[in-house]
Amino acid sequence: MTDNRRSVLPGLSLLGATVLALLAAPAQAQDAVLNLYSARHYQTDEALYANFTKTTGIRINRVEADDAGILARLQAEGASSPADVILLVDAARLWRGEQQGLFQPFKSALVEQRIPAQFRAGDAGQGPQWVGVSTRARFIVYDKTKFKASDVDTYEKLASPALKGQICIRSGSHPYNLSLFGSLMEHLGAQPTEAWLKGVVANLARAPKGGDTDQIRGVASGECGVAVTNTYYFARLMRSTKPEDKAVVDRVGVVFPNQSSWGTHVNISGAAIARNARNRDAAVKFIEYLTGEEAQRMLADGNNEYTTANGVKITNPALTSLGNFKSETVPIAKVGANTAQVQQMLDRVGFK
Repeated sequence: MTDNRRSVLPGLSLLGATVLALLAAPAQAQDAVLNLYSARHYQTDEALYANFTKTTGIRINRVEADDAGILARLQAEGASSPADVILLVDAARLWRGEQQGLFQPFKSALVEQRIPAQFRAGDAGQGPQWVGVSTRARFIVYDKTKFKASDVDTYEKLASPALKGQICIRSGSHPYNLSLFGSLMEHLGAQPTEAWLKGVVANLARAPKGGDTDQIRGVASGECGVAVTNTYYFARLMRSTKPEDKAVVDRVGVVFPNQSSWGTHVNISGAAIARNARNRDAAVKFIEYLTGEEAQRMLADGNNEYTTANGVKITNPALTSLGNFKSETVPIAKVGANTAQVQQMLDRVGFK
């Protein structure tokens, strides 16, 4: 029987009595338990967890917060933390957790066989500190009545004076944008990236606000002409049965940037084993499960994400209709490492 217990964690409050009770349980009972700290808040993941329990007999006790809250909590709990597996939705935060010593390396021949090196991070001799289990591309949406695809087919063009007053984007400090900007810094260098950020700020149609779906709707309404969004937000609109969502999709065009150069930036959801995991064997099994073909298909179909595992064919109709694209191959850990410097650039150019 699946035992999914959800708690949204305000700040650094202590775990609920249920999870604390697990810590005091006999070791034999704990062998069939996995304590998961997750920043994924997608209802479709329920099927993932239920299937893992059905397959392995390991119950999942889940605690939810955002990426930053989870990392802060792990630091506060220290050696007393009951967490076994950490799921975060951004490469920069995974990199930060690794740097803070909150994870432990693990070896799994299955994971290393399935997941390309660019989506694994850590000491190769001891195994990865964390691995990507799904990806989302950060692409460009444009108003088809104002622009054509060639006007916005690279990230660099977002800083072009031709787009003055046209761009909608969420906060520059949001992890999705920090990782995109960290990727550009890896490709262009620090000074050109800061100059590019200054150009993007000059082209904003309005102050950054809202989430990615709001940016897409802003283009469809005519508030702006160009927006940056993760693919799975657009795929949700594509799969929606609401007439207003269909109208948004019909109004806009999409571009996977930089297909003639380094490829489109992709970010990840990633999994790590907590430094003080008590149920380590179960943790390894869970990560192996997430990188297996069945779970990879569930991630793609349920939340419109791309797979990270080699050889898994995507059948999600929204993703397949968007077509194949060239993605960047820069190690995702390097992107995460650049984000602290990028944040300083954002402050200097006034990108809020």
